[in-house]
Formats: sequence, C-alpha cells, structure tokens
Amino acid sequence: MDFQALTQQCAVIRRDIISMLEKAGSGHPGGSLSAVEMLVALYHVKMNVDPSRPQMPERDRFVLSKGHAAPALYATLASRGFFPREELDHLRKLGAMLQGHPDKNKCPGVDASTGSLGQGVSAAVGMALGLRLQGGSQQVYTILGDGECQEGLVWEALMAAAHYRLDNLTILFDWNGLQIDGRNDDVMSLGDFAAKLRAFGLDLIEVQDGNDIAQVLDALNAPRKSGMPRGILCHTVKGKGVSFMENEAGWHGKAPNAQQAEAALKELEG
Repeated sequence: MDFQALTQQCAVIRRDIISMLEKAGSGHPGGSLSAVEMLVALYHVKMNVDPSRPQMPERDRFVLSKGHAAPALYATLASRGFFPREELDHLRKLGAMLQGHPDKNKCPGVDASTGSLGQGVSAAVGMALGLRLQGGSQQVYTILGDGECQEGLVWEALMAAAHYRLDNLTILFDWNGLQIDGRNDDVMSLGDFAAKLRAFGLDLIEVQDGNDIAQVLDALNAPRKSGMPRGILCHTVKGKGVSFMENEAGWHGKAPNAQQAEAALKELEG
C-alpha cells in the first residue's frame, strides 16, 4: 500500500468537503473531516466494491450510521469513480443526487439511507445477518459517531450482533469527543466506552490516531476472532485538517462562508 498516495487522497477529499459545503451553504464539516481516513481505508483498500457495478451482489456493504457526515462519504465515492466529481457541486440542492443525508435510491454506492442516529448500525446488523443466512462471504462495515452512541438503539444493535455471532460485521467508532451541543462527557457521558464495547461482545481494537490511515488499516487488517463482531474505536479530531475547526463543537453543523472556505482550502493545500 502506498501510504503517501492514500494520505494525499485524504487531503483531496478534505478539500472537496470544504468546497461542497461552502457551495451548499449548509451541512456538517466537523464530523465529516474527522471520518476521512476511515472512509478512504475502506473504499480505496479494504472493501470489495466495483464503481461500474454498484449493486453487484458479491460486493461488501457499507452503512454510514452517522448520516450527517454524508459529505465525507460523497467525496470518497466520487474519488472511487461511483459518479463524476462535478456532482459534489450540487450537494443539498433540490432534486440533486447528493442530499443532506445519504439516499440509497438516489446515489450510486450508498447501501442504506441514514440520518436518524442509531438506525444505521441496526441496518448494518440486519445486512450482516441476512448475508450470513444466504451463505455469502461479503463483509459489512459501518461508521458510528460517538455522540450517536448515546442512543439506546445502538446498544440493542450491539447486543444483537454479539448474540448472532456476526463475525462478518465491522463497526468503526468515530471518537472525536464532541457533538452538536458540546463535549460528549458534558451532554451524556459514555463512561469507559471501550470497556462497555467489550462487555457488549465486540472484538475491540483501539486506534490511538484515527486520522492516521496506516493505523486504521492495521486495525482493519488485524486477525479476527471467530464468532465475534469486530469493533474499531478510532480516536479522531473533529474538524481535522482545518485549524480553526479542530476540536470546536460549533463546527458540527455550520458550513464555512466564502472567506472561511478560502482559508481552509489554503491550509489543506499546504
């Protein structure tokens, strides 16, 4: 694997995120920027997908459970050739392919429509169980936000994944410590999150720098335990790559204006 090329691809995707959000005038930069390495590792290295056949039955599946980070997913799909990059300019426009949250009926490469937090991981569990029952070897991947994990539905899904021994399921957690109202620990503390995930039956790996694609890929490629769903807890930085957005909850759901986008793009080009 050419880690330099993958890192450069992450930079391109971050620039696309900023550009598309500035053009749209709305959206979620913070959690989109924090999830880039996970998405690039999946779509450019790990997952069996074919942009020319987005619905091929033998493909691996992906669910963006934190659906508000759709700009990161769209930019990644465009980088893999699922649709022309020019589509990114139409984010959140009426009738456009790329809506504010992923829509599987509009966007090639999207396996599940998501947005209401907690539901995406439940869909991923259902996909993994269904593929298992069909005798398929496909893998299912999903990314959750840490604030999202305050939803009770998430923990029901984790219990089901462990109960059904879904070792074809990998759940990545984007642990950036912030949500729309501030610090996760101030809004609703998740306590010793890693211990909870292990107690709920996940084969857990912690990635100390989830914005280092080499570390993310090491976790994705690590040997798995049979009969256990894999969890990957990625410690990330909200707003990664743009200094005035990093670790700022105010950039959870606010698009940059023209001047801010110009400054961010200049920084990302460096």
